[in-house]
Amino acid sequence: MRHGSRIGALLLIVVGVLFLLSNLGLIPRLGPLLAQWWPVILIAVGAYLLVRAGKGLEAVAVDREPQVIERVRFIRADLENGDPWPFEGQRFGAIVVTNYLYRPLFGQLEASLAEGGVLIYETFMTGNEKFGKPSNPAFLLRPGELLDAFKALTLVAFEQGIVGRPKKAAVQRLCAIRAPVGSAKIAA
Repeated sequence: MRHGSRIGALLLIVVGVLFLLSNLGLIPRLGPLLAQWWPVILIAVGAYLLVRAGKGLEAVAVDREPQVIERVRFIRADLENGDPWPFEGQRFGAIVVTNYLYRPLFGQLEASLAEGGVLIYETFMTGNEKFGKPSNPAFLLRPGELLDAFKALTLVAFEQGIVGRPKKAAVQRLCAIRAPVGSAKIAA
């Protein structure tokens, strides 16, 4: 495992433990909207990275603008203007979408998730127009929309509301897995 990967994974675990201790009331609250299960997700992702780092896993990113991200294979595609889905027939163990909404991709994202894979999705929702961009309703989720869009997946965590950092915004967050209901392990 490369030193940077190890530090990144350990950092995720430490942050997750801090959030979990805060949620349990063992240290002062880190924020009123901090969801109860997001710390568990951070810890699990960090542990997964530690275990799997160096085993040939690949990170892939797609965007319409060229990007250079160390150790990430980049695919240039303008999915909103007619470029084909670049992952047809491929399955991924994890899909992360942040600050992006193009509803026609919901089905392709779900179809690209491998059995046992995790989807983490966070973007802006109705109400964000009070805080700045995006403010166009076409680019804002409706209340509960991520729950409806990915109802075939098993829900692990969901939240919607106002966040204060990095800037005040109205957001929805969803974490779901492609696995039978009851397969998500929750610590007692």
